[in-house]
Amino acid sequence: MARYDVYGLGNALLDIECEVSVETLNTLGIDKGVMTLLDEAAQDKILAHLSDSETKQTSGGSAANTIIAISQFGGKTFYSCKVSNDEFGQYYLKDLVDCGVDTNLQKQTPGEGITGKCLVLVTPDADRTMNTFLGISATFTDEELDAEAIADSAYTYIEGYLVTGDNSKAAAIKARELAAAAGQKTALTLSDLNMVKFFKEGLLEMIGPGVDLLFANESEALAMADTEDLEVAIAHLKTVAKTFAITLGPKGSVIFDGENLIEVAGYPVKAIDTVGAGDMYAGGVLYGITNGMSWADAGKLGSLASSKLVTSLGARLQTDVTKGLLNEL
Repeated sequence: MARYDVYGLGNALLDIECEVSVETLNTLGIDKGVMTLLDEAAQDKILAHLSDSETKQTSGGSAANTIIAISQFGGKTFYSCKVSNDEFGQYYLKDLVDCGVDTNLQKQTPGEGITGKCLVLVTPDADRTMNTFLGISATFTDEELDAEAIADSAYTYIEGYLVTGDNSKAAAIKARELAAAAGQKTALTLSDLNMVKFFKEGLLEMIGPGVDLLFANESEALAMADTEDLEVAIAHLKTVAKTFAITLGPKGSVIFDGENLIEVAGYPVKAIDTVGAGDMYAGGVLYGITNGMSWADAGKLGSLASSKLVTSLGARLQTDVTKGLLNEL
């Protein structure tokens, strides 16, 4: 029995969420619906433009959202990331610990610098557009990994956003290799369409000889296979992952369990904010398959949790709400 259900690694980011119009995105020259990396000055310029708008701040980052969700369901988790010795970094560590997540931050002294921030702009169609200043997360290396925790985790879950830096990409590859050497499984999320469009070769390096589980949304899967045909994309993903899950928005998702293709229905809701929906879905699936659920039921849990998430602002549910979804399922 592994000590941890899932070990995650990714960027530690303070999420700053704000509701805006599509016209505002156009005025600011921001590409809608994707994640764009910015320097701090460019991000501050956007924040200044939105200074009169109401914002919501939470600790986040794609893989962190997933790991926290697994912990809220009742799973055992560990998260590796990098923060600065500033107010946001101290808040980030406290938040992880309060959520029941073990972390390398409990063992390592934070360095000088600025904790990363992700400006999340939500439009009336519930779409999310992210503008990210990585801060000290851009210097994430294998020094932030905990080899003992990786070896003692049923799955190591890798955030695709790590592909944007040479050192963070190398750390992701090392984490996959450490997990494989320990006889444990690996999972990776493609994270964002821009990661596939501009960093596909790097993602393939991170995948290496193949991962045990891959997460993607429909557009990412299609781009990964250079096709507009979902069946072709499904066939392609079978060459890089033993199992995978592709989310299809309101239509639900499709899961390949290694032998069969499982269609998971969506839960009809009125979406207000899709921030973190894919992260929550991955959290439900990973919790399920590491805690005795079938792939079909794990998919249902991921679908139910993500549908609940998008009905309110933010990338996280309250712990009691998350736990309640298990009884509802």
